[in-house]
This record gives sequence, C-alpha cells and structure tokens, in this order.
Amino acid sequence: MAGGNFIPGGGGDNPDEYPGKLTGYVAMTCIMAAMGGLSLAMTLEFQAPSSTLLLSILISMLILGRILLGIGVGFANQSVPIYLSEVAPYKYRGTFNVLFQMAITIGILIANLVKFGTSKISDGWGWRVSLGGAAVPALVILFSSMFLSDSPSSLIDRGMKEEAEQLLKKIRGVDNVNAEFNDLVMASEASKKVERPWNNLLFVRKYRPQLVLSILIPSLQQLTGINVVMFYAPVLFQTLGFKSNASLMSAAITGGVNVGATFISVFCTDKFGRRILFFWGGIFMCIFQTAVAALIGAKFGTTGNATDLPLWFAALVVVCICVFVANFAYSWGPLGWLVPSEISPLEVRSAAQCVTVSMNMFFTFGVAQIFLKMLCGMKFGLFIFFAAFVLIMTVFVHHLYVPETKNIPIEEMSRVWREHWYWKKFVDDAEPQPRENGLKPAKEIV
Repeated sequence: MAGGNFIPGGGGDNPDEYPGKLTGYVAMTCIMAAMGGLSLAMTLEFQAPSSTLLLSILISMLILGRILLGIGVGFANQSVPIYLSEVAPYKYRGTFNVLFQMAITIGILIANLVKFGTSKISDGWGWRVSLGGAAVPALVILFSSMFLSDSPSSLIDRGMKEEAEQLLKKIRGVDNVNAEFNDLVMASEASKKVERPWNNLLFVRKYRPQLVLSILIPSLQQLTGINVVMFYAPVLFQTLGFKSNASLMSAAITGGVNVGATFISVFCTDKFGRRILFFWGGIFMCIFQTAVAALIGAKFGTTGNATDLPLWFAALVVVCICVFVANFAYSWGPLGWLVPSEISPLEVRSAAQCVTVSMNMFFTFGVAQIFLKMLCGMKFGLFIFFAAFVLIMTVFVHHLYVPETKNIPIEEMSRVWREHWYWKKFVDDAEPQPRENGLKPAKEIV
C-alpha cells in the first residue's frame, strides 16, 4: 500500500489473499540477490595493511580503492533488502530477506578464514591476498545481476505494466495475479503523487513511524556490541591467553557460530514472527554479555592485568561470547535489515532504506573508532554498557513500538500502523478505513 492510503486488499478477482506459490525461479532470484551481503561482510572484515607496509605502496591508490569499494557496498545494501521484500511472496518474505544476513555471516566467516591462512604467507603477499579477496564477492554480484529481473513494483513504476504482470505470473507460478497486480498498480499511482519523498519522510506526520524505526533499528543493531566482538575477537582472545594464530582461529569459530545460528532465523522468522525473535535474542544477549563482563571483571579487575589465566576460564569466556553471537545471529542481525525494508510504502521506500543503510554504516564506523578508547577507560564495564543498550532495545521492540509484520503483504502494511497502540495517532484519520481482506485480526498482528 502506498502513501498511507488504504488499498483494498485483493484488488482483483481474489479479495482474500494473493494467490501464488514458492517457485524455483523466485527462490533462485532471491538467493542470487542476497549475495550482496557477501560484499558488505568481506569489505568490513578484510583489514588494511600496517603503516610500515603502507610506506612501500601507493597510499592514494589504496584509499581510492577502499572508497570505491565502500560505494559499491552502499549500493548493495540500499537495493538488496528492498528487492528481496518486493520480489518474495509475502508469506516467505522474512525467509528470503534473512538470506541477506546469511550472506553477511558467510562473508565474515570466509574473511576470517582467509586472514588466518594469509597470515602464514611470507614476503609481504599475505595482506595483498587478503585485501584482494574483496573482489570475489563483487564478481559474484556482477555475475548474478546479469540473471536478475526487475521487481514488478519497479516495472510498474516505470510504466511497463504489461511486462510487470507477466513477470508477476512467472515469479508467483500462477496466472491469477490480478489481486496483487492491481494493488501494485494503485500503490504506484499513489506514490507518483508524492513529488518529494525525502520531504515527506522527514516532515509529513503519517510517515513518522517509518522514519523513527528506520533510524533506531539499525542504530540499536550496532549498539548491541556485535561489531566489538566480531571486529576485535582476535584481540580479545589473545588477551585471554590465546596465541596469535589461535586467536584468529577463535574468531573463525565465532564466525561459524554466526552462520549456524542465522539458519534459525531463516526457518523461524515467517513461522513465529519478528518480535518473538527480537525478544528472546535480546534477553539472552543481555544475559551472556553481562556474564562476559562479570568473568573479565573477576579476573582482570579495573587494572586490566591478569596472569596465569586457567584454560577453563578462557574457554568459558569464549563460550559466553559464542552464545552472545548466536543470539544476535537469529534476532537483531537479520531482523535489523528485514523490518526496515518491509515497513515503508512505495513512495518513501527508497528514502527510508537510505536512512537505514546510512545509520547502520555510521554507527558501525563510530563503534569501530571509539571501541579501543572505551575499552581502555571502562575495562569490563564496556560489556555492561552494551548489555544495558540490549535491555533497552528489547523493551523498545517487543513491548512498545515495533509491530509484528509477519504474513502482511508489503502493500498492506499501513494496516499495521493503523492498529498499533502508539503509531495509530500518526495515521491520517481522514483516510478511509481498511476493509476485511483475509488478514489476521489486529490483536494478532500488533
């Protein structure tokens, strides 16, 4: 639904729901599109060489390459979640969108393994191979893009309605797509009446829910402390008594846990809903991050120095960190991308996703820059700091402001805001009320 205006569900022959099935074509399309997450992960994980080595290469070329790589990452993270939300059947939207996070976790794991392997290469080639590895996901995206179709919404928005209808029949696997097609057409027509999407997103009252959640969800995602663990796992493990190579292997272990736990979200997001995963993920993240703080505080205190760390202690800290990573991987990791991509109407969808990506990258950069200073100043208290944020965001998401979007067609999303206890006050009361169209009643979806 677009513009906050209600579009009667099932504008075609079947008013109860959008007919269709999960086709092999749409599954393959979504999987190829989700590979954009590889570029994000491997770009963030592959680190630049040391300052000594930089003296022997063209610094300007390295900086320019990283800037261009960052631009590509920005494009991928802007387009992939929206594309997945628009192409996937609404009953499987969560599953396919989570594949984007799955690709990110796989990229992190691959990057850690590559860094572990290249650290053994002598003659200064190790870091070159490591940095050059970022070209691999770029080639995967380039190759995949040659086989991807546009989304039906994009085709309709550009006036190619006949092509959009044929594509919709292909990706839904049925000929009767009148209901969904008509709703997409009406959404496009409503969106074209909005001339300044950024002005509407920022200043029009009825878009306040989308703006607030597009800012807060990606920001809070980074304030879980996950990047502290994933970026600096080798440093943390080495401090706990592991040797240099063992610390890299430990980081690879956390990457493996990250990949494995993301499968939980793939299979559970559309079955149990978004909010329940947000809730339990947040609860266990808070518990185990507090446990890490208690363990490190007991051994290192406020001085940050400790000797003769027993093996069982180091292993216990690693287990707590892995449990923390696992609970992030099925909750805030994938849902931090999924929910913002599916809550906005067509006319402000691109602008809202731009806000989401920008806030995610900004807080990723900020946390990476200040982590070491905070760790030196706060010691084990840093983990309590992030645990407090996890507790706040869990209450924010589950009990207050984030509605359930499971099994809600993306064109019907204004129904969610209209029936939410808080956000309904921002919906224009002059707009027509939605009629029943086979969706779950309000008490079940908010």
